[in-house]
This record gives sequence, C-alpha cells and structure tokens, in this order.
Amino acid sequence: MKHFENIIIGFGKAGKTLAGSLTKNGQEVLLIEKDPLMYGGTCINVACLPSKNMIINAQRGTDYDKAIATKNELTAKLRNKNYHKVADQANATVLTADAEFIDDQTIQVSDDSGKEKLTADKIFINTGSTPILPDIPGLKDSSHVFTSKTLLDQSKQNKNIAILGDGPIGLEFASMYAQFGSQVTLIGQNKTILNQLEPEIANAVKEDMSIDGVQFLLNSQIIKVTETTDGIILDIDTPNGKQALNVDALLVATGRRANTDDLHLERTSIQTGHQGEILVNDRLETNVTNIFAMGDVAGSPQFTYISLDDWRILNNQFFGDQTRTRANRPVFANTIFLNPAISSVGQNEAQLQKEERPYQVFKMPTAGVPKSQVIGDPRGSYKVLIDAKTHQILGATIYAEEAYETINVISLAMQNNLPAEALRDQIYTHPTMTEALNDLFAEL
Repeated sequence: MKHFENIIIGFGKAGKTLAGSLTKNGQEVLLIEKDPLMYGGTCINVACLPSKNMIINAQRGTDYDKAIATKNELTAKLRNKNYHKVADQANATVLTADAEFIDDQTIQVSDDSGKEKLTADKIFINTGSTPILPDIPGLKDSSHVFTSKTLLDQSKQNKNIAILGDGPIGLEFASMYAQFGSQVTLIGQNKTILNQLEPEIANAVKEDMSIDGVQFLLNSQIIKVTETTDGIILDIDTPNGKQALNVDALLVATGRRANTDDLHLERTSIQTGHQGEILVNDRLETNVTNIFAMGDVAGSPQFTYISLDDWRILNNQFFGDQTRTRANRPVFANTIFLNPAISSVGQNEAQLQKEERPYQVFKMPTAGVPKSQVIGDPRGSYKVLIDAKTHQILGATIYAEEAYETINVISLAMQNNLPAEALRDQIYTHPTMTEALNDLFAEL
C-alpha cells in the first residue's frame, strides 16, 4: 500500500493551487483527477472562462460556430497549462483515476490498469459541485436536455432553446443565446428574477433582456418532457394555465450540489450536511483528523475566487501565521454576466430595513457616465447604500457596462472601512465606468 504526504482529490482551483504551495515547501503531493478533460477544474474547462468567452463573443456579434471553436481552443490551452503546472513539479504526481474512500485512512484509486489502495498524512477533497436535475417525467431520458457543461460542448447552435432556472447560470445562458440570435424561453419557478437584488434593478434587467429577445415564463414549472424526432415538447404549468412548448433543446440550470457521490463517504466518519456538502470548521478541517475539504464540496459559496480563498486559508494555516479562516474572509462581490453585467456586494435595502439600520441611498443612471456612451450601451444604473452616520458603504448594486470592475473598488473600500467620501474624491482615469463614483456621491 503506497503512502503519500498529501493526497488531493479533485483538480479544482483550490486543489491545484494547494498542490503548488505544498510542493514549493518541499512536500510530496498526489493529485487525483478522474476526468482528463477537467485538469484545472470546472472554471477553466466548463464554467467561468469558456462561458464568459462565449458571452463576450456573442455580444461582439461573432458567429456561434466561430465562438465555439475559439472557446475550445482556449480551454484546451488552459487545461494543458494547468496540468503541467502541477505535473512538472518534482514532488508532484497527477493521477488520472477514480478515487473512493475505503475508510477514514484509506483511498482506493481505479483506472484501466486496475485498483490500488493509498494512504496519506493529509487528504484534501476538492471535487466541486455537480448540476441538480429535477425529477420531471422524461427529463433525464431526453437527448435534448443539457446542463451548462454539456450545452457548451454542442458544436451546433440550438436555434430555439428553453432554459429551466432563473438563477445566474440560467440568466447568463439566456442572455448569451439571445445575443447569438436564438429564440430563448426562460422558465422560472419564482414570480420575479434576481430576488436577492434591488427590485427596481431586477425589473430593469428583465425588461432589457426581454427587449434583447428573451421570453420569460415565471411562476411556472415544467411538468413533463416529451422527446420528438428533432427536439422536445415541454408541458408547462403557468399562471395562465398549461402550455406546450416545442424547442430544440432544454438547458437545466436549477442549482448545483456537492459532488461527493463517487467518494463513498458513507464508509468514513466524515460528516455531511443537508445539501450533501462536507462539513468543515472555519479552518476547512472535517471532523476526521487530517482530512480537509475546500471549495464547492465544502459548502463554500460557489465561486472560483472563493475556492481560491479557501486555498489561502489552508496555505496560511500550514505555512503562515494561522490567522486566516472562513470567519474573517474578506468582503467579496459577485457578478452575473448579462448584457450589460450586474454586480453586487453587501446588503440591499430590504435587508437594512429588516435590521432597522439607518442608511442613505445614492443612485444614478448609467447613461450619465461618459464611458457608457462611448461603449454604446447606456442601459442600467448604480445604487449604493451607506451608513447614515459613518458613511461607510453597506451595499452596492451596479447594472452597467464593466460593473464587474467597478464593484471591486467598492468591495475594497468596504473591506478597509473607507467612507464613501474616499471614493467620491478619488481621481479616476477617464473615460472609465468607475469614475461614476465621483458623481454618484457628489451630494454627500
């Protein structure tokens, strides 16, 4: 039975980065990944980077066929780069194999050459998350039903597509396919989209997406999927009664859950939560000594940059001053890459009102920012909430071009307890979308 200092299961963002820091510090690492097309993790292969590359090319007016080819070239290059970033280290080995737990101390790996049992001083689980497929008759049996991963593998554009799910993934794909010229119907169970954001901005997003060609069936649910010779028929229960929708394809984007099924954690003492996530403490330790979990599989917020921050926590615990934990994670924002993008950080008005916390609201239309006119898309608005006394920023929502860049400036100010005046008085380059902060807080 072979023994290693460190075994990492899953080639995700946290796992591959941890492998680098462990080898840099002279430790031995075995990194196990069952799918050779997933070297580097979900982000670079099937999620953030390929989808955003497709979104950008859709907005540029690139043909779908060319966009898919560009995406495939990008992911292949990044996958190869990430593989060698680990495999070329003297103390690291990348093993392409299935991995499962035999007990708390033993892992069994399986590939074409057979099976082998392994042990390690430390075991790290970084297997990410997997799409949730709802239990709808006919859905799981149809060849025309896709997840975000499998849809990005399609070389042929679906000209008439339905999307089940009104969360970030569903909205991004709806916007992207509409930009490619497809007929898009988004089906959501909620009465409105983007319930976690400011309602007036969410309404503006829905209106703009409708103008771009997305049809919304909200407060609705698919009750049956029927295969046809060239597509599927969706039986949908809507507020206006039952409706049959004939489409080429259905994208299911109804959430993701921890990817643990193949690990056979039931053979171990490792505790899991109600969503199947591996339970960890603020230092990412499981209840079993020297077994850690990080990223989506540990119930962390499902963002690549949070998985990377999980690595920072472990790296700090092993090689730093041991002050970094999940409890003191820095302020972070999130973005939904629509047309234009929508970014948010902190709290919204409803949350502050529930807390009965005094606040001030600062708003301005995107059209007032010169750069939006230069870009040619003045849609959207900026909205920031500040503490009525200290003027520290409590939350922000930006629906505008390059919102994903401006929001990081606001997050940094929040993390360092800077008042809004610091952003108001900052000198920004021109023309940029971030210089909107000068005018946004001008009356403060």
